[in-house]
Amino acid sequence: MTVQDIQSDSTPATTEESPPSPRRWWALAVLMIGTTLAILDSFIVNVAAPSIHTDLNTTFAQLELIIGAYVLVYGLFLVTGGRFGDIFGYRRIFVAGVLLFVAASLACSLATTAEALIVFRVVQALGAAMLYPQVLSGLQTMFKGREQAIAFGVFGATIGLASICAQLVGGMLVSLDLFDLGWRTIFLINIPLGLLAVAGAMLTLPGGRNAHRPSLDPIGGVILTLALVLLLLPLVLGREMDWPVWMIAMLVLSVPAFFAFLGWERAVGRRGGDPLVSMDLFRNGPFSVGTGIAMAFFACNSGLFLILTLALQLGLDFSAAESGLAFTPLAVAFMAASLLASRITARLGPRGVLVLGYMANAVGVLALILTTAAVGTDLSIAALAPSLIVIGFGQGLGVSPLMALVLQGVPARDSGAAGGVLETVIQVAWALGIALLGLIYFTLVGGHDDAMDPETATTAFNVSLFCNLGLALIAATLVFRLPKSVQTPA
Repeated sequence: MTVQDIQSDSTPATTEESPPSPRRWWALAVLMIGTTLAILDSFIVNVAAPSIHTDLNTTFAQLELIIGAYVLVYGLFLVTGGRFGDIFGYRRIFVAGVLLFVAASLACSLATTAEALIVFRVVQALGAAMLYPQVLSGLQTMFKGREQAIAFGVFGATIGLASICAQLVGGMLVSLDLFDLGWRTIFLINIPLGLLAVAGAMLTLPGGRNAHRPSLDPIGGVILTLALVLLLLPLVLGREMDWPVWMIAMLVLSVPAFFAFLGWERAVGRRGGDPLVSMDLFRNGPFSVGTGIAMAFFACNSGLFLILTLALQLGLDFSAAESGLAFTPLAVAFMAASLLASRITARLGPRGVLVLGYMANAVGVLALILTTAAVGTDLSIAALAPSLIVIGFGQGLGVSPLMALVLQGVPARDSGAAGGVLETVIQVAWALGIALLGLIYFTLVGGHDDAMDPETATTAFNVSLFCNLGLALIAATLVFRLPKSVQTPA
């Protein structure tokens, strides 16, 4: 027996083996407030963009950065934020992240220049990257068995609700112009929500740390951040900047940068250290296959959201409010499926519910292709609704059960880092889907990003959907690569 074995045998039980917290359902509500904050500010600024452009006299490049900087920085620091939770305890990092997010939201509401707003959005994203992995860590460690499936179902429904609220509440706040504050109110609403989350976290979230606390891997963090910058910066900003050569070079260089990160992490593990991302995670079949599924699935759906919005608003002259209403059937179906997911999982098993979800998603995309081909420029909210309901139902069955399955076998000491890796994959997939589908769509319409011919817009939308369908089928096919031994939690 080695010294490490003796130390392991004598170490107190980890969070994984602790009895369930009696306040775990109140804690779930607190974690969902944190989820809402992070998701809300990924989307709500889109609705307020025209108002911000007018009020701060921004250039279009600055406006793109106000939106894109949040997504970029959020994706860069999720893994590091998750590892902080493993080291210092997820309650501490959740509270610190929410407080940073609230302070940055207040600063955003007071910004008087585009440059200041961009900087404060970056700080906001840092807060979100700290708090969000702790949500996944809390869901994994506080809930077991069927309770965990229910908790992840609530998590999926919260994502859907936050996405709806981002469109509807954001538009309403800007239109009401409360106290002559205009777009600034979209940031001010984060303050009471954030303070409520902090108070709730101090009362309900477990305050301990994992007995087997990993150490920080700063060099690994730097290499991973560099690799993600090389990948995400072109994906987020490439189209707006017309894909200069240096951005394409960044994409190419991201490949050796990621290999360098993997090599460093393996070296740290071989010499007995604590890597930022343990390579043992990828020896876990559900985790490695699940991250591949997430890449295809989220790229598919982010691309769909982009090209449908472009076709409706730029091609068919829908208003922003009408475009938001077009997505409502999808979001409602997503929430309903998320809440039903635990029951369906109990009947069909983890693989069964994912097969059903991803096949429904693919069928919905195919139905959307056929609908657009049949209706053409007469495309309406009513014509879109049946296909979008099927897509939303498939998405709802494909999000929370996937996350629960991917994190199911992860040790408690790595739960934060694992959640950060999973969410980083989702962010990369989201940016990849937008870049890929945006490139196809704008190539087909001739590169115009202002009003365009309705027939050209709907044709480009219909052709681009075939790429969506391909990604949806890849996700559905990968489900069959999940280990057959995967079982529903007892």
